[in-house]
Amino acid sequence: MAVEEKRAWIMIVVTAASYGAYLAIVLGRPGSGPLAEAPYVAALLWTVGASVVASIALHLTVALLTPEEDRVRDQRDREIHRFGEYVGQSFVVMGGVAALVLAMADADQFWIANAVYLAFVLSALLGSTAKIVAYRLGFQPW
Repeated sequence: MAVEEKRAWIMIVVTAASYGAYLAIVLGRPGSGPLAEAPYVAALLWTVGASVVASIALHLTVALLTPEEDRVRDQRDREIHRFGEYVGQSFVVMGGVAALVLAMADADQFWIANAVYLAFVLSALLGSTAKIVAYRLGFQPW
C-alpha cells in the first residue's frame, strides 16, 4: 500500500472519529432546550484540536515505519493526490455557500458553525475516499 493511500485512510478514520465524538458530545447534552442553545464551541475546538494532533501523530508514525524506498512519490501519486484534493474542495465551497445563506437568513451561530464544520468533514471524507478509490481501482486522468 502506498504511503499516500495510508495517509488517506488515516484522514478518513481520524475525521470520522472526531466528528462522531463531536456529535455525541453536542447531541448527548442533557436538557430539553433548543439544540441551537446547546454549548458547542468547546466541543468543536477540542475535537478539531484532537483530530489535528492525532492526524499528525499517525502520519509521523506511518512515515517512520515505512521504508525509505517506499516513501518516494511518483507522478501517479501526485496526480491522485491532486485529484482527491480537487474532489474534496467541492464540499468546502458548498459549505461556504451554505454558511453564507444561513448568515443572510439570520440563522443562529450554532447552525452556521456546524454547517462549516460539516463541510470540512465531508471534504476530508470525500477527498480521501476519492484517493483510495483511485489507488484501488486505477486512475485515468482525463
